[in-house]
Amino acid sequence: MLKNVLLVGMGGAVGSMLRYGCSVLINSRIFPWSTLLINVTGCFFIGLIFAFSLRDMQFLNHWKLFLATGICGGFTTFSAFSLENMSLLQSGKPGLAFLYIALSILLGIGASFLGYYLFVRQT
Repeated sequence: MLKNVLLVGMGGAVGSMLRYGCSVLINSRIFPWSTLLINVTGCFFIGLIFAFSLRDMQFLNHWKLFLATGICGGFTTFSAFSLENMSLLQSGKPGLAFLYIALSILLGIGASFLGYYLFVRQT
């Protein structure tokens, strides 16, 4: 159990640092592009990880914990997504908030499927 907690924690630290780096590189005050890109990219990679774990029985649960729960969990930013939408709504920008919500959901789910199917087709 402790090993699993440490794997998730180490992965979460890596994911959080990656998220911070992306948010610094893609800084926009008009629209939260960095969070959108981070969430869609995280969805893509979690789809790949899921597909790989289904195809390779040797893919240990430890790797899923480190990669999916840890790195992807630390990298994606639903709490930031919620706060940014609240800010858009409070700023009187409901159209941008709706666009952001729709893009995040549709692109996130689409990216998960894309990651999954790209891996499944390769193997």
